[in-house]
Amino acid sequence: MKRVYPLTIQSGMSQSDSYILMLGEAGTGVQIPIFIGGHEAQSILLAQEGVDTRRPLTHRLMSNLMDEYALTLQQVTIDRVSEGIFYATLHVSDGFNTKQLDSRTSDAIVLALLKGCPIMVAEQVIEETGVKSSEFGVRSSETAAQTLEALEAELRRCEEREDYERAAEIQRQIEKLKK
Repeated sequence: MKRVYPLTIQSGMSQSDSYILMLGEAGTGVQIPIFIGGHEAQSILLAQEGVDTRRPLTHRLMSNLMDEYALTLQQVTIDRVSEGIFYATLHVSDGFNTKQLDSRTSDAIVLALLKGCPIMVAEQVIEETGVKSSEFGVRSSETAAQTLEALEAELRRCEEREDYERAAEIQRQIEKLKK
């Protein structure tokens, strides 16, 4: 397992509610693109920036429940990827026992940001989905070249899996970016 950090969230370009979350592995320049929806992107950004809403949103409610019942989120792991879907696990402790709970990756990342715990990714997931980037640590918008590189890597993975419908969508995104 390797520790990663959320770097940027960008528009997915082909759909109005599609975004790309880039996770980065410190010191390596490796980034992992994860396609997410608009609500997930908003939740991650709110947690990253430490923004409190007037009323607790779902992730803040989960965080508050954990605090109320003295549960600690020790870490979040992104364990595998299958057909473009990332699978995550929450490692939660009550001080005596640790339980692993299945989670959507975006939800796990939001909770990790709220609780200040590490986000870990299996090396196999990094090998399958990681893209090399020359600029690690940029927290503002990523360059078009980096986005293009991430999309082309995802396109190759989709073609290898014979997921041609997703490959066609990514190809449209690439063409739009090249214009």
